[in-house]
Amino acid sequence: MSTPFPFTAVVGQDDLRLALLLNAVSPAVGGVLVRGEKGTAKSTAVRALSALMPALDAVTGCRFSCDPASPDPACPDGPHEPGASETRPARMVELPVGASEDRLVGALDIERALAEGVKAFEPGLLADAHRGILYVDEVNLLHDHLVDLLLDAAAMGASYVEREGVSVRHAARFLLVGTMNPEEGELRPQLLDRFGLTVEVAASREPDQRVEVVRRRLAHDDDPEAFAARWADEEAAVRSRIAAARALLPSVRLGDAALRQIAATCAAFEVDGMRADIVMARTATALAAWAGRTDVLAQDVRQAALLALPHRRRRNPFDAPGLDEDKLDETLEEFGGSDDEDPDPGPQGPEGGPGDGPEGGPDGGGGLPPQSGDAAGDATVPPQGDGAGRGEGGAEPAPAGPGAGEQSPVRAAEPFRTKTLSVPGIGEGAAGRRSRARTEHGRTTGARRPRGALTKLHLAATVHAAAPHQRARGRSGPGLVVRRDDLRQAVREGREGNLVLFVVDASGSMAARQRMGAVKGAVLSLLLDAYQRRDKVGLVTFRGSGADVALPPTSSVDAAAVRLESLPTGGRTPLAAGLLRAHDVLRVERLRDPARRALVVVVTDGRATGGPEPVATAGRAARLFAAEGVASVVVDCESGPVRLGLAGELAAELGGTAVTLDELRADSIAGLVKDVQGTSRRAA
Repeated sequence: MSTPFPFTAVVGQDDLRLALLLNAVSPAVGGVLVRGEKGTAKSTAVRALSALMPALDAVTGCRFSCDPASPDPACPDGPHEPGASETRPARMVELPVGASEDRLVGALDIERALAEGVKAFEPGLLADAHRGILYVDEVNLLHDHLVDLLLDAAAMGASYVEREGVSVRHAARFLLVGTMNPEEGELRPQLLDRFGLTVEVAASREPDQRVEVVRRRLAHDDDPEAFAARWADEEAAVRSRIAAARALLPSVRLGDAALRQIAATCAAFEVDGMRADIVMARTATALAAWAGRTDVLAQDVRQAALLALPHRRRRNPFDAPGLDEDKLDETLEEFGGSDDEDPDPGPQGPEGGPGDGPEGGPDGGGGLPPQSGDAAGDATVPPQGDGAGRGEGGAEPAPAGPGAGEQSPVRAAEPFRTKTLSVPGIGEGAAGRRSRARTEHGRTTGARRPRGALTKLHLAATVHAAAPHQRARGRSGPGLVVRRDDLRQAVREGREGNLVLFVVDASGSMAARQRMGAVKGAVLSLLLDAYQRRDKVGLVTFRGSGADVALPPTSSVDAAAVRLESLPTGGRTPLAAGLLRAHDVLRVERLRDPARRALVVVVTDGRATGGPEPVATAGRAARLFAAEGVASVVVDCESGPVRLGLAGELAAELGGTAVTLDELRADSIAGLVKDVQGTSRRAA
């Protein structure tokens, strides 16, 4: 087994380490969500924490790690007789992104349950993680129904497995840690709220600190055992401090003044529900215990707010995470009470405050979450575009802005609610909320023989398959004789997420500032809809002499919004280049994810002026999509009293449908494009 990187050797990342340690002291805090760019020691710190967790006593042979002092009376391996126990390290269990529901919660042997009435249960990862750490890397890529199961178990401290009325329950209390890169997509606000704390991590911009990171990493890779030995004393000290804080925690007093500050802070920041108040109270109590105190002070409440509130204020993907610290300080001061001492939020000294770790230590600094653009949530990159497109005579504005034929970016109009754009037919892609699909969850539409392990039993079909063979199988009692060949898997229909690929015309013919603002507002509205429906999104823009993939397909719709906001306009209209680039993007995505169906949304006025024979070339490019059956919608941005109808002609070539920008903004798009297939048939 490889030697993990020591927790106390992690350089910087004070907020991350403090949040992890607080959960180690009090798992009731509710876990940690770590958001940050790649290469910021997220996984390293989490894996290192397991070595600091105190050892635990478990009933010998129990697959569910029951505590011998108070065994779970409902344990599937019970009842446990007093006596045999073993001491072992706390486990750290990793949940893979591609795990199935049965792998997470466990599985029942349905054949034995039906034929013998026996609850034969194979434990899942939740059972393995009981009284330890459950780590989910890239939690934002985990299927939503798995995240729901995971967070429900974390909240209730138990896992329930049910199959056709057969139920098994076991204890599942663990320290939940999730890491994610926001560039790859966000969690829904409802799921964000279920994590107790969140921290934003980013790589240091200080050369000296970066040098120390490289030095320690290389030293560990060269000789892991020797490197770990150098940090053994610091690791032992933190391990002892966690145990001491756990022992002190029941004695910590949360006074009325601190409770008033917590309630006032949550109200001032308009946090939904009461979970934030409870998490802040538990976090402030853990902070006091970690500092070796029995009273919660104002500084504990402040630190708890910085860790527990930023992610709960994010209601949609375009809201920037963070907290107004001036407003926080004003609220704490206004509602401060006489039982609070030392309102200074800074780190404490070596008497037990969160600033005495070695070389910056595992608990160094007061831990203020980064609020600047250097945080991982800032996905901004320089806007793409050639900046040298040529104007199209009187049809386009005069050159202005940073480059010839280019205008400066226009702000998007206010986004609005749209109705559903869906792909026709029934798919089998990743679970989502857009188009019809055969999924693991949804309404039952039929039955089939299972392919692999049985997950969703269709009871009526199973009984119907077994009934004709009962006499031949020698049935003599009341029980039904069921064989594996009789089992039937339920076929369910739900919704899938799609790849929504935006192809946006940024040429001079679209550059009227008021119109481009409306266009961006419409695309922003569709992006918000894609976020809510759990789609992947991509952005292709065309202007000047070619087309650019402004954003490769991703689950991060806020990254798409950033690219859209900084999109410049101007130059000719290479429509064919934009369509061909979009076709290439779809071809590559089919290789990566063949089950995910695409919806192409072309935002243009229909003009084609770039390249040789622009109109004919654009028509040939459009027919590629029609030949492959790709669902498409053209948002017609043409304006003025005279309409040429070019966008409608493009939609016919694509085999899709066209809507005007006014119809889109009037929230009437669903009635026009709900059945893309119908338009495709008429075009054929």
